Amino acid sequence: MKRHWRNTSHDEENFPDSDSDTRSTRKFPLTRLMALFLFSLFLFSLTFLLPHPPIQSSPTAKALLQLKQTQKGDVSDSVELQKDKLLGGLIAGGFDERSCFSRYHSATYGKGLSGNPSPYLISSLRKYEALHKECGPYTESYNKTVKDLRSGHVSDSPACKYVVWISYSGLGNRILTLASAFLYALLTNRVLLVDPGVDMVDLFCEPFPHVSWFLPPDFPLNSHFSKYDQKSDQCYGKMLKNKATTESMVPSFVYLHLAHDYDDQDKLFFCDEDQTFLQKVPWLVVRTDNYFVPSLFLMPSFEQRLSDLFPNKETIFHFLGRYLFHPTNKVWGLVSRYYLAYLANADERIGIQIRVFDTGTGPFQHVLDQILACTLKENLLPDVNPKGDIVKSSGKPKSKAVLMTSLSSGYFEKVRDMYWEHPTATGEVIGIYQPSHEGYQQTEKKMHNQKAWAEMYLLSLTDALVTSSWSTFGYVAQGLGGLKPWILYKPENGTAPDPACQRAMSMEPCFHAPPFYDCKAKRGTDTGALVPHVRHCEDMSWGLKLVDSHS
Repeated sequence: MKRHWRNTSHDEENFPDSDSDTRSTRKFPLTRLMALFLFSLFLFSLTFLLPHPPIQSSPTAKALLQLKQTQKGDVSDSVELQKDKLLGGLIAGGFDERSCFSRYHSATYGKGLSGNPSPYLISSLRKYEALHKECGPYTESYNKTVKDLRSGHVSDSPACKYVVWISYSGLGNRILTLASAFLYALLTNRVLLVDPGVDMVDLFCEPFPHVSWFLPPDFPLNSHFSKYDQKSDQCYGKMLKNKATTESMVPSFVYLHLAHDYDDQDKLFFCDEDQTFLQKVPWLVVRTDNYFVPSLFLMPSFEQRLSDLFPNKETIFHFLGRYLFHPTNKVWGLVSRYYLAYLANADERIGIQIRVFDTGTGPFQHVLDQILACTLKENLLPDVNPKGDIVKSSGKPKSKAVLMTSLSSGYFEKVRDMYWEHPTATGEVIGIYQPSHEGYQQTEKKMHNQKAWAEMYLLSLTDALVTSSWSTFGYVAQGLGGLKPWILYKPENGTAPDPACQRAMSMEPCFHAPPFYDCKAKRGTDTGALVPHVRHCEDMSWGLKLVDSHS
């Protein structure tokens, strides 16, 4: 009523005679009073004399009720929602949501974590974020350590030490190696700084609050990254060969060559004795295309802390991947639009990731045969009725959305046509979708990598997954999604293998080129037979992967 009175005294457009003509006000005071009295009497009759209708449970009413409950202190629902957004505390709060929608919105796509991160992992991540804030680019500690790097001088006890990750190899490899480098930084109390390369800024949001993880453009070693190799004087393997790792001569930085072609000296990085020396070096610059996490679990100095961080050994990349890798808004747009358009309304989502290493022009019939043999035998997809008889079912038939990813469109077209031209034997409705078919891998092309990253993420949102042997693209998808995929065996001699696929024993990626060396005995050994939680991979007999030791 106060607002009504205020309007009647000041709104000349609605009440032109209220103030503009004082003579009219003096002339008809009784008329106005009588009108106001009758209007008030009318309102009284509406309020007290007429029966009240029941309160309807409309969306607006529900929203107001929820708001009222929240204002009263009943915040359990909002707390639970916030917990889901932060993945049980894995992700830090306080970011601007608009700068990176995927960070907090991914939980709305029904993909929470597989298991709960340990309290020790969560506290360690918060401590790391504080360290990164103190030591990140252009902080006082960073500037001092960079000054020492330029001069070649090493402070007696530098406040901050660093791992610098060089952007190298394909996108799947980069994601896996970046997670490996971060875990190493976490274990050694170092700060991880990332070489932006040509497209890293366009692919991933910043994972740490308040300060960037990307190397500044004026970092003194930037121009040398492409030149570092095993012949470089700063390469740790070469330093060992030249016996240049004395206690009194600690270099300002060391280059670690941990790529697939590293030699026996380079592999000594995974020995505790060598870590004792490397711990003194302020800057470690690493180039790798390997997910080397399994070998960290074979090092006694890291054993206890890794066990505390990850009681379930097969969740390492799952937790670190969901913590570190958030698609930029451009990539998240590709993910969300495709998911909502083609996948969201299906009763079940199946992912099929196809990576063909054969030379020649596909699609190859034996690869198609293998895909169908695996998905049909494992009841991931239904068989078709070649006679064309439609199976009648009571009620709405179950729907499955199949997301296929491949550089070629041929496999998608053949599977799509099969389910279009023939009804399923079960009556299920099958939709086959493929976001892109780029033809060949284009590692240095920004849009190509944005599509690849979007497709990895889309695969991670499926309920069941089929992947190709040796493919880091598939490893990323299964790890982010917390999925144990069916792995397609690598075909030999143009023949579909029998059996076509095998269920993975864990969701962890495979370390393709591990060292086979016993650091204590100083001799070769089978590192896949030392502890129960590090085993050989299903798709690569010499590789290593982590499994839950209780499984």
